[in-house]
Amino acid sequence: MDALEEIPGVGPAIAKKLYEAGYRTPEAVAVATPKEIAIAAEIGESTAAKIIEAARELVNIGFISAEEFLEQRKKISQITTGCKSLDELLGGGIETRGITELFGEFRTGKTQISHQLSVTVQLPVESGGLNGEAVYIDTEGTFRPERLVQIAKRFGLDQKTVLQKVTYARAYNSDHQLYLAQSIEDLINEGKNIKLIVVDSIVGHFRSEYVGRGLLAERQQKLNKHLHTLLRLAELYNLAVVVTNQVMAKPDTFFGDPTQPVGGHIVAHNCTTRIYLRKGKGNQRIARVVDSPFLPEQETVFLITEDGVVDA
Repeated sequence: MDALEEIPGVGPAIAKKLYEAGYRTPEAVAVATPKEIAIAAEIGESTAAKIIEAARELVNIGFISAEEFLEQRKKISQITTGCKSLDELLGGGIETRGITELFGEFRTGKTQISHQLSVTVQLPVESGGLNGEAVYIDTEGTFRPERLVQIAKRFGLDQKTVLQKVTYARAYNSDHQLYLAQSIEDLINEGKNIKLIVVDSIVGHFRSEYVGRGLLAERQQKLNKHLHTLLRLAELYNLAVVVTNQVMAKPDTFFGDPTQPVGGHIVAHNCTTRIYLRKGKGNQRIARVVDSPFLPEQETVFLITEDGVVDA
């Protein structure tokens, strides 16, 4: 709480309330909204706005030069997928400080890649990992610790240690999913070296609970808030976020692939890199970059085996 009290206008009482609400650093306060801080600290929105402004001045999150931003970008790390062809497709692996979306039909490898990343993030840096831990939010009941054990054998990691370094939670509805995402910061502040967050899948609960056009706006606002929570964690703590997504078929598509991810523009705009997965022959799967600020549109082939995701 001492760090919070460095913000002008924040005394011990307000610092304690902010800390208990999950705002543990001046950076967390600086990127919050006046309404969020007002609710957390039980103060007026005008006072909250002044505190946020003071926090922003303290941590200096205003304009910087492109050169300075380039230096910040050099601090970004990558997590190997454990599959050379996928790593090459992604420019080295899954980037931290961003959200990577994996979307596709069932059995295209979304959950398999998510499981494998939960293991590879634990590898040492020289092997493509981050010596980190993973948080896995499972919304569809597809998480299997047995799969982690199989993949851990392939990478020569201690099975018990691998399981201990993956913090799992089953989300039973969209509100529970939002709560779990907001609770990740508590895990980090407790000392867990979280370097990967997996949400499998991101839109499932929202899609089933908010049915019809009448609830579409409310659904999208809630989903937007959820994605912003994940993105804030990625940027504040230099960790990677991977979300899987379901797909639907566009009935008005007469030429080309009618498959598109659900979630609309909200998901599209909040995800840094979007990877489309589809089935190939036999165990082959095809991954294609469909949206990225720095990667070209291209595709690669990989296999799903007992050892995990491997090169074709």
